[in-house]
Amino acid sequence: MSPQQKHALITGASRGIGRGIALKLAENHVKVAVHYYRNQSAAEETLEAARQRGSDGFILQADVRSTDEIARMFDTLKSHFGYLDIFVANARPEAAEFFQPPMEITLPQWDAAFDSQAKGFLISARLASALMRDQGRIVAITYAQGSRTGSLLPWVAMGSAKAAMESLVRYFAVALAKRGITVNAISPGWTEDSVLSSLPEQVQDLIRKWHTSGWTPMRRLGTPEDIGNVVALFCSPEAGWITGQTIYADGGASLMNPEVPPEIQLG
Repeated sequence: MSPQQKHALITGASRGIGRGIALKLAENHVKVAVHYYRNQSAAEETLEAARQRGSDGFILQADVRSTDEIARMFDTLKSHFGYLDIFVANARPEAAEFFQPPMEITLPQWDAAFDSQAKGFLISARLASALMRDQGRIVAITYAQGSRTGSLLPWVAMGSAKAAMESLVRYFAVALAKRGITVNAISPGWTEDSVLSSLPEQVQDLIRKWHTSGWTPMRRLGTPEDIGNVVALFCSPEAGWITGQTIYADGGASLMNPEVPPEIQLG
């Protein structure tokens, strides 16, 4: 990254993938605004870890489902940083707030997904770009598999919302291209210390065994550090010609054919 001081906002940065992103940017001496919703102590831990990596920043709280709170978040950001170089949209509600199949999901559950992802990204990207210097970076964390398939029925709200967010990434990429601001999405595979950790132990074990046995060709799950590395790549000057793309960061899992047993695919 450029030695000139950069400022970043990462939503949902108190833990998991968001923390991994914040710490990787901190290693590159980017000052980080660590957003959280409920867990202030975890956000403070992320900020302290960023300081140990030679950076600094501050924490800020907001519910990304609320347009008013998003606006307040960016007002706070402006008062602390003045300008912005990197915005990473990572936050989402806890699974219990939206995880229901299509025949049972309630409208409040549906709204929790769409307000935080599609509408939240629309508002946030506009406010971020207004504070952003030219050649800035906007990155959305998605789950592209879930936005394109229908087999995990309780993911219907979040999958639909992520599909809308991925579409917005492409529209914003065109709208902001003349300023050299790139807008991309990253789709992690199953990642340790993320939503996986909130699932029952038996489910976690099944997922780990499935991926380490070969469904992820690299035979491991991802880590928050892996995703942070990809964000850092997007934020480098060398990535300035890449925009409007959804990049899979999943160790090759998205390359597998679900119609063919892994034993045959892997030889």
